[in-house]
Amino acid sequence: MRRSVLILILFLLFIVEGTILPWLIPDVWQMRIIPNLVFVVLLFVTIYHHRHTALILGLCFGMLHDVVFYGRILGAHSFAMGLSAYLIGLLFQIPRAPLPLMMTVVLLGSLLGDSILFGIYSVFNLNQEPYSWAILNHMLPTMLFHFAIGLLFYIPVRRQLELIKKETNKEEAA
Repeated sequence: MRRSVLILILFLLFIVEGTILPWLIPDVWQMRIIPNLVFVVLLFVTIYHHRHTALILGLCFGMLHDVVFYGRILGAHSFAMGLSAYLIGLLFQIPRAPLPLMMTVVLLGSLLGDSILFGIYSVFNLNQEPYSWAILNHMLPTMLFHFAIGLLFYIPVRRQLELIKKETNKEEAA
C-alpha cells in the first residue's frame, strides 16, 4: 500500500513541476533552473529505502520526462536519473542519514545527473557550450534550487520512506 503512495507522490510531483512551478519561478530564472522535484525525491529513496528501487523509479520517471518535456533524445533523462540515483546509493549506504549528509547527497546527485545529461548531449552534438559554462549557468543554479527543495522535503519524505521500510520489513518477516 505504501509503495503505491510513493508512486502517486512522485507522479503528483511530476505534474506539479510541469504545471505549477513554471508560474512560480521568475522568467529570468527559467532559462537557468530546471526544477526536477521527482529526482530530488528519488535521491531520498536511494538513501532511505533502496538504490534498486530508486533505479527503477528513475528509469520510469526519467522516461516520462523524456516523453513529456524533452523530446530530443528519448532515454537520456531516464538513463541519467536512474544511473545517478543508483551510483549515489552505492556511495552513501547509510540507513538513517542526517540532514547535512542528505543535503550533500542532493547536491552531488544533482551535479551527477546534470553532468551525465551534459555528456549525453555532447556525444550527440546537441549542446555547443563548454562544460565550465554549463556548470556556472545551468548546473549550479539547479543544484541550489534542488538543495532548497531537499530542505523542504526532508522531514515529510523521510517519514514516508521510513514507513515504507517498516512495512517492507513486516512483509519479509511474515
